Amino acid sequence: MLRIAIQTKGRLHDDSMQLLAEAGIKLTAGKRLLLSPAKNFPCEILFLRDDDIPQSVADGVADIGIVGENEFLEKDQKAEIIKRLGYSKCRVSLAIPKGESYSGPEYFNGKKIATSYPVILQKYLDEKGIDAEIHEIMGSVEIAPGIGLADAIFDIVSSGGTLVSNGLKEVETVVTSEAVMIGNKKLTPEKLEIVEKLNFRIDSVQRASGKKYIVLNAPTDKIPAISELLPGVNSPSIMPLALEGWSSISSVIEEKTFWDEIDELKKLGAEGILVMPIEKMIL
Repeated sequence: MLRIAIQTKGRLHDDSMQLLAEAGIKLTAGKRLLLSPAKNFPCEILFLRDDDIPQSVADGVADIGIVGENEFLEKDQKAEIIKRLGYSKCRVSLAIPKGESYSGPEYFNGKKIATSYPVILQKYLDEKGIDAEIHEIMGSVEIAPGIGLADAIFDIVSSGGTLVSNGLKEVETVVTSEAVMIGNKKLTPEKLEIVEKLNFRIDSVQRASGKKYIVLNAPTDKIPAISELLPGVNSPSIMPLALEGWSSISSVIEEKTFWDEIDELKKLGAEGILVMPIEKMIL
């Protein structure tokens, strides 16, 4: 049985639970459960505070965990990143009052910086040879300069809207973060096998993300041009139609380029274009 630590609540919790559901893992329903076993996969979910997950995995309380990379780096525990999951992206940056002139990292010499990430910040300051005072604060870090508590902040930035609303500007990105799967370094072969099966499922879900399955009819003499436009996973599937000179073509396309490709397909004479979502892609 594999024990997976997941954040109790928040956006990372929601995204992680959705990923597990899309991977076909069905959990025992119920609110306020600390431990939720899966009905159809050899795992159970342990719900913890995000800042408790790295140590729980390092200590073997959980076998693996899903946590923000920023939190993993801050806790500096002896676990390892098994997989990058690509969601809950953010950055951890230095920000200063928008009216201040900024010439580079040396600006922070002699300054007081408020942060919830003192470990990451200290490593950065040491690397840059900067002598600054770190003021550790939990929550509402962005208000620190406005109330005279600090000269600058080091905090998570997503859209940057919170900084702007507090009269701050981002000047240095120190860490780019996303959700990561971390693992205990001493997993047994049996548990490693379960992790491999879980990763196979997650890969299949992630591979399908942002892609569509397309089927169309087109003149057979346009197949080379259409195949170049729609390369598919290896190559498009092509079948002759009853109508002489026409073929049916199916392939996989990226959703972000969908409309541009549809326009090009129409110019090549494509008709009866069907576009369908993809849940999983197994290679």
